[in-house]
Amino acid sequence: MATLLRTVFEQPDSEAVKAQLRHVLDALEAKFPKAAAHLDTAQHDLLAFTAFPREIWRQIWSHNPQERLNKEIRRRTDVVGIFPDRTALIRLVCAVLCEQNDEWTESRRYMGLDLLAKARLHPIESETDEPALPTELTA
Repeated sequence: MATLLRTVFEQPDSEAVKAQLRHVLDALEAKFPKAAAHLDTAQHDLLAFTAFPREIWRQIWSHNPQERLNKEIRRRTDVVGIFPDRTALIRLVCAVLCEQNDEWTESRRYMGLDLLAKARLHPIESETDEPALPTELTA
């Protein structure tokens, strides 16, 4: 199924992405109707990346940063081995997450500022009926 979804993300434009997702849903419907129904329900969220410029699609739908972070947490917890209690484990993992956040904030960026600025030029249209949030804080 991961390979099928990868074909959705690798399409050249937003219309091709939608058509490929429809094709994947049709293929899944016969063998895995519950999975197809779940993906169909999440279709809006799955295709949210298409509202951004094509150049940054890969950074948006990629989960490489998350995998690297999980690997670093695993490496650090393996070094310790056995934790005396749950709070010790939570402290270590939180320290790793804080360190990673500082690194992402101050030095390495997964998406450069130029790409983020380009993404801001294309406002995302909401397909929900939720009211717009106020832009100012009120007391």
